[in-house]
This record gives sequence, C-alpha cells and structure tokens, in this order.
Amino acid sequence: MQNILTTEFWDKLLSAIFDWVITELPGILILLLILFIILRVVRFSVSRLKNLLIKRAEHDTSIDTREAEKRINTLTGIVQGLVRVVLYSVFIMMILSKFGIDVGPILASAGIVGLAVGFGAQELVRDYISGFFMLLENQVRTGDVVIINGTGGLVEKIELRTITLRDLDGVVHIFQNGKINTLSNMTKEWSAMVFNIGVAYKEDVDQVMEIMKQVGEELQKDPKHGPEIIEPIEILGLDEFADSALIIKARLKTKPIKQWNVGREYRRRLKIAFDKHNIEIPFPHTTIYWGEEINPLHLKINAEKQN
Repeated sequence: MQNILTTEFWDKLLSAIFDWVITELPGILILLLILFIILRVVRFSVSRLKNLLIKRAEHDTSIDTREAEKRINTLTGIVQGLVRVVLYSVFIMMILSKFGIDVGPILASAGIVGLAVGFGAQELVRDYISGFFMLLENQVRTGDVVIINGTGGLVEKIELRTITLRDLDGVVHIFQNGKINTLSNMTKEWSAMVFNIGVAYKEDVDQVMEIMKQVGEELQKDPKHGPEIIEPIEILGLDEFADSALIIKARLKTKPIKQWNVGREYRRRLKIAFDKHNIEIPFPHTTIYWGEEINPLHLKINAEKQN
C-alpha cells in the first residue's frame, strides 16, 4: 500500500495533471484572452458612445450640457456594469466546466434562488427599472423643480432606486422610483409664469391690457431680467368675470426655474404702472341690505330732523 501511495498514486496524479494541462489549460488561457479582449471592446465602445452623446448634447443649445453629461455617465455606467456581470457569469460557468464540474445543478440552483429572490425583491427591481427608464427618457434632471405625487420641490439627487426633493421649507422628501404615480416637471427646457390680474369693473379693459403689454416689453429690455425672458409677454385677454374684478390673463415664458423671479418683478412694475394710470385693483367687499323698514340712512336723517 505504501508503494502504491508513493509511486503509482503520484504517477497517476502527475499523469492526470499533465493531461489536464495539455488538453484543458490552453482552452482556459484562450477563454481568459477572449474575456480580456471583449472587456476592452466593451469599454472602448461605451466610451465612444458616451463621447458621441455628450458632443451631441453640446451642439443642442436647448439642453443643459452638464446635466446631460451626468445622465449619460449614469446610463453608460449601468450598461457597462450589466455587460460585465453577464460576461463574468458566463466565464465562471465555462471555467467550472473545464475543471470537470457539472454546471447544470449550479444553474438550476441559481435559477431557483433567483426566482425566490425575485419574488422577495419585486419592489426593489421595480424601483431600479423605473429609475433606469426615468434617466433614459430624460424625464427629470438634478436642479429641476418638479411635483411628485402632489409634493413639489427642487430635485437634489436622482438615483436608480430613489429621487430626492427639497421643498421651499427645506424639508427633504425621498420617493421610491417604482412608487411615483405622477411626475410634473415645471422647468423642462423652458418655464412660464401665468398672471391672473384683477381690475375693477369700471376700468377700460383695452387700456389695462396695453399697460400690461408695455410693462412686459420694458421688463424684457431690462439688462438683469431681460436675458431670462424667452418670448414677449402674451396678453391672453379677459378671462373671467369674477365677483369683484375683471380677470385678465397673461403669460411670460422664461428660462427654466427663472419664472418666479421674473414674475415677482413683473407684478412689482405692474403695480407701479397701475398706480400711475389710476387703475383700480379691487378687493372683495360686501354690501349689506337692511330692508326698507330698517334703513340706516333714513334713520339718520330722521334723527337729525328731531335734533
């Protein structure tokens, strides 16, 4: 037995190792070389694609180049990571088969485990898929002002699983991408401020609209606020007969997220212009009818006569 362990056993072992090196090792080295080449090709292709998309975004003046670059880097990073996972998984399976390990049970076990994990992580997978398509379709970008599920705020961070908003009070709201039912982007490409200006019924509507137009033209010529305005003010006309006022609607188109500053300045200038032309901005008031028997004016006159 000792002779077998010392001679025949080691001879057979060395012979098996030699045969494996001759037959299987070249295939493993070739697989490693192929994997290395494919990884380099994928990296080069993704880099070229990223540069092409960034250059295209730079030529489009309506797109924020910095935000577009962030979105492109995120998407290309995700694609490259997925390709790597697939390549490494296939390579590991092929290497195991080269060592004589049956990968069939491993694949079956992996399928069962993946199925169980899939059922348990449906919500997580849904969040990631929703986040991927949100970035792919450029629905929202960092720095946009949006309303998500009825909550408005500034987008501070966009990730594959969550999106983070900060409202005007400084409160941070975090939403899972898979649970976003409604998303309204208030600063996509351009923004607008809509004005509902109320004036008294006695005022000349045409004169009021002309004043509003003049104020808008002067604001557009302003060196500070003018560059933020995309188009001349739109006077849409008399929109409503309210209880105490005539409502005239107008709109100013501005660069993204500039509509609030421009709107405040326009209202300030419009108030000054209305005061200059004696245009009344009414406030709600109530008239109380006392009836004929209890007439305050009549009672006052009778009291003065008695005196």
